[in-house]
Amino acid sequence: MIVNERKDHFLMIAQHDHALVSGEIVLHWKRKFLLRSKLREEADWAVSQHDRAWIALDEEPVWNEEKQRPYSFIDYPLKEKLEAYQQGIEEVAERSSYAAILCSEHYQSFFSKDSRDPLIMKFLADEEKRVQQLHQLMKMEVPSDIYQLHFDRLQFGDDLSLYICMQEPGVSKDEEISWFKDGFRQQFDIAPDGVMPHWIDESHVSLDPFPFERSFEVRVPYRIVTKQAVEEKGLAAAYHEADVKERQVTFIHSS
Repeated sequence: MIVNERKDHFLMIAQHDHALVSGEIVLHWKRKFLLRSKLREEADWAVSQHDRAWIALDEEPVWNEEKQRPYSFIDYPLKEKLEAYQQGIEEVAERSSYAAILCSEHYQSFFSKDSRDPLIMKFLADEEKRVQQLHQLMKMEVPSDIYQLHFDRLQFGDDLSLYICMQEPGVSKDEEISWFKDGFRQQFDIAPDGVMPHWIDESHVSLDPFPFERSFEVRVPYRIVTKQAVEEKGLAAAYHEADVKERQVTFIHSS
């Protein structure tokens, strides 16, 4: 769950809804910079499914007693989160080995290979083994530059969607969260120095350079869950009874 706290409510966005926006984002990639292929279709699908691990967890959001707010994807209990990651990867693998490889590597990238936490160590070891098995099932060698491009696009789509989900629309650059102030870390032929986002107003985000064919709009479902409703009904009931609204954002060329 993506959780943005306000004075009297929490703005909550389900992780899978955010991921579907990520998937829509990469479909608009400049055509001359990425040829259409069956492999790309699987990579694009991986972007849209990269957070399906959160579907079950977000159905029953959990209250963080220490912070007095709902758990978000950032601070969710590690054991349950890792178990969900592995279940999500398994579900993706049922349709596409390549998409599952990308999703597994994405989740693995969240953790240091030098971690001494036994849960993390086991997760990384299990996923490295899984990736090897998935490569064998594919029975083909994906060129390293193509794989890196697909992986970077997944993480770029993830970051750009988080950019519009985790912040107040229209926020000034100096008030952005630290993750995005210096732009996105991924590099592409069209953006060798990365891509810099900027809120123009509450419904428009400019990108420099612009990696897409044309300007386009995305819609992000969210719920306003009041603190009073949480206190009266509990978090899960308050979340499910809240109306679903939409945040509309258009990505445009930097002027």
